[in-house]
Order: sequence, then C-alpha cells, then structure tokens
Amino acid sequence: MTRWGDVSKELLAVTNQFEEDQRDAVIASVDRLLDERDSLQAAILGPFTPEEEEFGKTLVALEGNVLQALTLYTKRIRSDISAAQSKKENMRSYVNPYGKVARDGTFYDTKQ
Repeated sequence: MTRWGDVSKELLAVTNQFEEDQRDAVIASVDRLLDERDSLQAAILGPFTPEEEEFGKTLVALEGNVLQALTLYTKRIRSDISAAQSKKENMRSYVNPYGKVARDGTFYDTKQ
C-alpha cells in the first residue's frame, strides 16, 4: 500500500510539469506510472488492520487529487491541439481567402 501511495504522489508531481518541450516525456511517465499502479492495486487485499484502514483513507483522498490533476493535464493538451488546428485553419484562409466561398448564384459582372 505504501508503494501505491508513493507512485500516486510521483504521478501528481509529474502532472504538474507544464513545459511543452517535455510533454512527450511526461505522457510516457504518466503511462508507466498508471501501469505500475494498476499492477500494485491487484496486490492490495484485505483484511486490513486499523492503521492500514487509516492509511487507505488518505490514499482515497490522494486518488481524488490524482484524478483532478490528470483531468487538468488532459484538458490542457486538448486545448493546445485545438489551438494548433485553428492556427492551421487561419493560415489556410490567409493563403486562399476565397477557398470557402460558394460559387453558385453569384453575380458576374461582364462589363469590366
């Protein structure tokens, strides 16, 4: 149980890194830590002593913090992806401003 708590704390520390150049390394670390936690969780079996139950309550509270940190990190990645896509779309509209204009029914002036 203590190793599971240590891995959870390490996971919290890793998700607090916001540098974009380290994003791939952070994602790999998060994936590795989540796999390790899954394998450790299967080893936690009852019956528990009162001290272990108290420690378990702190781990449940820590789990809420981990879930919140992972959700925040995922939202940050999604917002960066959508910003990159909108930049790409804006660049396309700058290069070809009339690319999305519908041509049906437009008036063509032949007197020019």
